[in-house]
Amino acid sequence: MAPAASSSSSSTWVEPTKDDKPPKDADLKTAWAFLQVGVEHMMSRMHLGMSYSYYILLFTAVYDFCTQPGKTGQSTFSANRGGASLQGADLYRSLHTWLSEHCKRMRQDSENLSDLELLKFYATQWDRYTTGARYVNKLFNYLNKHWVKREKDEGRKEVYTVYTLALVAWKQNFFRHFTVSSAGMSRLTQAVLRQIEQQRDGEVIDSTLLKKVIDSYVSLGLDEADAQRQNLDVYREYFQTPFLNTTEQYYRAESAAFVSSNSVSDYMKKAEARLQEESDRVNLYLHDSTRTDLKVKCENVLISEHNSIMWNEFQSLLDADRVDDLSRMYGLLSRIVGGLDPLREKFGEHVKKAGQAAVEKVLPAPGATTETGKAETLDPKAYIEALLEVHSKYTEVVEGPFRAEMGFNKSLDQACRDFCNQNAAATTSTRSPELLASYCDQLLRKSNKDLDAESLEAALNQTMIIFKFIDDKDVFQKFYQKKLAQRLVGSLSASDDSESSMITKLKEVSGFDYTNKLSRMFTDVNLSKDLSERFKDKERTQGVSSDIDFAPLVLGTNFWPLAPQQTDFNIPREIRSTYDRFTAFHNEVHQGRKLTWLWHVSKNELRTTYLPQKFIFMTSSYQMAILTQFNENDSLSYNEILTGTKIAEGILKPQLALLVKAKVLLQEGENYDLNLNFKSKKIRVQLNQAVKSEQKAEAKEVLAAVDEDRKFIYQATIVRLMKGRKTMQHQALIQEVTAQISSKFTPKIPEIKKAIDYLIDKEYLERSAESNNT
Repeated sequence: MAPAASSSSSSTWVEPTKDDKPPKDADLKTAWAFLQVGVEHMMSRMHLGMSYSYYILLFTAVYDFCTQPGKTGQSTFSANRGGASLQGADLYRSLHTWLSEHCKRMRQDSENLSDLELLKFYATQWDRYTTGARYVNKLFNYLNKHWVKREKDEGRKEVYTVYTLALVAWKQNFFRHFTVSSAGMSRLTQAVLRQIEQQRDGEVIDSTLLKKVIDSYVSLGLDEADAQRQNLDVYREYFQTPFLNTTEQYYRAESAAFVSSNSVSDYMKKAEARLQEESDRVNLYLHDSTRTDLKVKCENVLISEHNSIMWNEFQSLLDADRVDDLSRMYGLLSRIVGGLDPLREKFGEHVKKAGQAAVEKVLPAPGATTETGKAETLDPKAYIEALLEVHSKYTEVVEGPFRAEMGFNKSLDQACRDFCNQNAAATTSTRSPELLASYCDQLLRKSNKDLDAESLEAALNQTMIIFKFIDDKDVFQKFYQKKLAQRLVGSLSASDDSESSMITKLKEVSGFDYTNKLSRMFTDVNLSKDLSERFKDKERTQGVSSDIDFAPLVLGTNFWPLAPQQTDFNIPREIRSTYDRFTAFHNEVHQGRKLTWLWHVSKNELRTTYLPQKFIFMTSSYQMAILTQFNENDSLSYNEILTGTKIAEGILKPQLALLVKAKVLLQEGENYDLNLNFKSKKIRVQLNQAVKSEQKAEAKEVLAAVDEDRKFIYQATIVRLMKGRKTMQHQALIQEVTAQISSKFTPKIPEIKKAIDYLIDKEYLERSAESNNT
């Protein structure tokens, strides 16, 4: 006989024995009566345990019933199936009925519960039910493998494995029957959402409990048409949709209230914290698929709906250098589409103004003079360092608070390009390249005692930052080449390694062609050293003795920005012999080459023999020619000096003025006397000073050379394009030329048009007979 089913509330349990097991040929009623007791125990009282022997009895009863010969008339399924299938169908139906009734009983027990009590009841029953269902699923393993499998193979989609059947029963008879609240959601969902709201309000809740309940929503996402597939329909319908709606409502109300009574800075902290809380909430007890939709909802309410107050506050944060708040604002606004656009624009304008203000601070005050009474000029070092300081400051802002975001980098670069090329000191685009070249010259000269090799290299790296921003790189190239020539010719470089390093840096940015002449200048200096040694060897071989230490530099005309001055020059007899011997030697070594002497860039050292104290005068060749005139006479007239040196008056007069100023010569009207009482604290007296008028003329010459070079660049670019394209519209040609030249300097459209007209006049180009625009 079969044992009676025990009450689900009983705390004691007496297991049936093998004597209670139904015979192999037992009918459905007898077999199910025995199995029902085991199923009920598994589903309700498994915590009391079950012996292995009893489990085997139950398992065998399932097997015996499913494998006994078929009995007609006992099945509700198709009558044309085999006997085993019929018995499986009856057993399956009995189990389904019991599971459904069991769920209905649980539903009745939950009707008077709400909020936390309901959640605890639901979670407890869910754990017990799913645990029991797994045991029952194993118990009915034979049914699953044979009858259920055959049914599914034959297309019966409403038939499930026993565990899935249990979930279907739970969903249909318990989960879906929670009454709907006034908010339009089930009491269970409402209880979950109230717990979440309490947590948002700062109360402590049982996150583990919520996770159990919410995970059940996911588990119940069964595709009843295909039990092998799981979906999130139940989770989304019963939980996610109401959860997202209440979340939006909660934060919309909270944020509006908070903004009205707190600062923008405090609001950003609040929003940042809330966004992190919601992300943590997903990790704690929500399904990960909710993360994206929750993120979008929260960002819309907390950021998009309040973006204007953050945009308006941005300038104040920049002005006050409030790095933490800037970082927080970036972190928030970067989450929404277009959130950073106004910030990038304001940041660029702010940096541009900061750069222009920094330049104004280093400008000499109107009417300011130096200690010697000269008008104070802009110091290239102060100018470039002011630009670099602004760039460095806001680079830190971009790399820190703005996470090196590409848009802010672009805004920074454009702002730096703007204030580097146009500011109070650089009213034209050629001024900054000139000042940058002068600063590089200061760094690379021997006179720069402030920097060791490592610091000098770092300073040169910094100059390349400004170099990348200047538009007219060809202007920098010309001025740099001019000053490099002065350093090399005058042996004024602090280090050949530093000079080479700078040229390498320029090459990396602007290419080989940009630095080709600079590199060749170094080559010429090294070749000149070799040539000078060969000349000295020949002099020694021939027994030529001379008290003149002669060190010539032979330079290529095409690579050096040097040209002879328009003046005659009577070579002093003191150096005439050396001049003749070297000229002959050069012509012998380099036959066919013309040797032109650049007296205006040569330098000399003269020893005094007419004073009690011996001095060494460091002079230009012109000054040397003037002073050697006084070897025969202590007093000479201007005309005598002019006749003796044959130097053009425009060059002679400034040189005489320098000697008078240094008190080497004394002037009385048109007469110049050798100062026999000359005194100086220094033994080596520097007389070779730059003439201010020559410096100004030099700058004009450089800019004139740049303009001339640009004409050829325009023409060469146009010809190269037309060779490839054959035919182009006039406007398209201008645009293409502009695009190709922009990396070298800022092209001017009127100049491009002039170049086109010039090439047409020279018959390199011709207008189309069909259209004047082609």
